[in-house]
Amino acid sequence: MSKIVKVECLPVSTPLKKPVIMPNTRIVSIDSVVLKLTTDDGTVGIADSGDTSSWYRGELQESIIAMIANVIAPRILLGEDPRNIEKIVAKMDLLVRDNNQAKATVDFALHDLKGKLLGVPVYELLGGRTLEAARQGWVLSAGKPDDVAAEAALAKKTGFALFKMKIGYGTMADDIAMVHAVRETVGSDAYLTIDANGFWNYEKALHIIRKLDPCGLDLIEQPLPHWDIEGMARLRGQVKTPIYADESAQELHHLKEIVDRRAADGLFLKLQKAGGLVKSQRWLTMARLAGLPVHCGCMIGSGLEHSPSAHLWTSNEWATQGLNESIGPLMIHGTMESKNIEPGTDIALNIPRFEGGLCYPNEGPGYGVELNEAFLVSHATPEKLSRTIAL
Repeated sequence: MSKIVKVECLPVSTPLKKPVIMPNTRIVSIDSVVLKLTTDDGTVGIADSGDTSSWYRGELQESIIAMIANVIAPRILLGEDPRNIEKIVAKMDLLVRDNNQAKATVDFALHDLKGKLLGVPVYELLGGRTLEAARQGWVLSAGKPDDVAAEAALAKKTGFALFKMKIGYGTMADDIAMVHAVRETVGSDAYLTIDANGFWNYEKALHIIRKLDPCGLDLIEQPLPHWDIEGMARLRGQVKTPIYADESAQELHHLKEIVDRRAADGLFLKLQKAGGLVKSQRWLTMARLAGLPVHCGCMIGSGLEHSPSAHLWTSNEWATQGLNESIGPLMIHGTMESKNIEPGTDIALNIPRFEGGLCYPNEGPGYGVELNEAFLVSHATPEKLSRTIAL
């Protein structure tokens, strides 16, 4: 029996080539936590938390590291067989309230470790390959209408199947003009969406969406605050554009409330929001039961951060029917295909292949990702301490 003997938490900051702009938010650097789990035979499982966000799930590098180093590692992981992922996830939910990004980072590393111990890719642990590559959507940062439209045109030419716009560059009128400009550019048959990230109130959302209904948007993501599921249900009955839930759709009981209230036409899953791969599979089962389509987002992260999504979105049959917007490595490096990323500039030495609007998970045991140790040293977050806990 293998057992975990060492847990390492490493804070890393990765600059973005191009800022991501949302209401009250301008992301210029990704602050994440790289986790290493080492067994007594020297096998190492790795994971990247992806970007930490005070406003999305209320977790930061410090909180993730503290929760893993002070609670999860000493009370659950050390001395445990890493193959017992279901058991470990259950213990984390028992001993830790919320903190799903910290739990997800542990779950990700456990899957990588188990895959390496068994000599199989993670997608084999999740049911096997359903398709070779996941269809990708491109996320457009908020900006001037002409600039956003030009980026959308390039994304369409590259092969992306969906174009998602963020709001918040200027006024409400600017956001509406941006949507019209992008729709005119990509054409009436393109899959076009907008993400409000929960920053509108009911009255504002109703006013804006009614103005956007003629644009034929395929969905609007999270128009209201995460807690206003009742408002989402009322809004859905007043507009033509489908409403999808992201921030509202966190734990399984939130999904049940959304289903019971008929508050959404579909759902967005971020694996960190759900708490990892084990809990994401439960999440997808509930969505399947309700007949709700699911798209996959990301916290913006490295090739390592993207890998759990890449393996899940090519294995889970319900997930493969939706689009995957987990394009963190491309957003970090300011490109639409991984071949353009300069070697050695990412946490992962071998980023999963993004090509022609598709993403292919790496082959090999676990996620098939090699860690860029030199990058971890050169991009260690200033004034933030790493933590190592060992038997």
